[in-house]
Amino acid sequence: MPQEPRPPVVCHVNLARGFRGGERQTELLVRELAGRNLAQRLVARAGEPLAARLRGVARLEVVESRAGVLSGARAIGKAGLVHVHEGRSLKSAWINSVATGVPYLITRRIQNAPRAHWLNMIMYRRARAIAVLSRAIGASVATLWPEVASTVIPSAVAGLPSDPARSANLRRDWGGNFVVGHVGELDDSHKGQAQILAVARRLAGASPGVRFVLVGGGSDETMLRSSAAGHTNVVFAGQVESVGDYLGAFDAFLFPSRHEGLGSILLDVLDFGLPVVATRVGGIPEIVEDGVNGVLVEVDDIEGMGNALLALSADTDLRSRLGARGRSTAAAFSASLMAERYLELYRSILGENGVRTT
Repeated sequence: MPQEPRPPVVCHVNLARGFRGGERQTELLVRELAGRNLAQRLVARAGEPLAARLRGVARLEVVESRAGVLSGARAIGKAGLVHVHEGRSLKSAWINSVATGVPYLITRRIQNAPRAHWLNMIMYRRARAIAVLSRAIGASVATLWPEVASTVIPSAVAGLPSDPARSANLRRDWGGNFVVGHVGELDDSHKGQAQILAVARRLAGASPGVRFVLVGGGSDETMLRSSAAGHTNVVFAGQVESVGDYLGAFDAFLFPSRHEGLGSILLDVLDFGLPVVATRVGGIPEIVEDGVNGVLVEVDDIEGMGNALLALSADTDLRSRLGARGRSTAAAFSASLMAERYLELYRSILGENGVRTT
């Protein structure tokens, strides 16, 4: 009789909507592991971009699932190990583990601690490993459950492509002579874009050649657009596919998050050689070093943000120096290294024989 196919070594679960930083990092990891010939399964939300982007990858089974907890648990099925990539998938992995005995590990990407709920405690304690993007995230988990150990595995540079001609056209359309960019979900409680508008208002009179370009959409888009009405130095680009073209058109990057696990877009920004002005919160100081590859300020320090941007706009040597150091920083965050660190975790759970990559 024909033998049943062996289950994949690892089943990745990411049931998020849309395609944000966590989904991009999931894709990077899956592709890198596929290059090592690892048998994988991906459970992704039906109709969302992640499944479509990864369909056809070698030795990868893509399963689209509804968002429900039980639907996700059934879609996971049998595997050597389940890798949970975002919080909404954790219940599905836990139910699957209780039913089948398959172990799971969690990647936690956000700085805010999990809710101090009895079920969260059970699910986190059952996890065989917890990976966090930064020490700041690990500390937030430890405040609730000191006995739950975590391993820091940062995000990776995405290697975003860019078209110099397209970047030049964007700059021409925006006008001005110094472009301050931002990429992120338009959610002021997290990403702090109201601060960008405050900086733009502050600089509008004295420095009319500075342009502020916000890339992304989100729940606060209407509010932010309304707040920026009448300010010709602010551009809302909306959701874009070619993020690299926009990074290639920026002179500096402003990232005023109110809380942040790591901010994977910052790695891509540094990879493009852009000087960064960012807030000193969460995991940001773990990749942006004040005066070395960027400038760190406090949340709501509008004057500090404006002064840092004016200094960058006036000093090309400063921009070049910070940008060069940023590229060096980004080089240490490759997808290959991220994959190797996860393979070490997989082997610690399954053993060397359980994780064959040949």
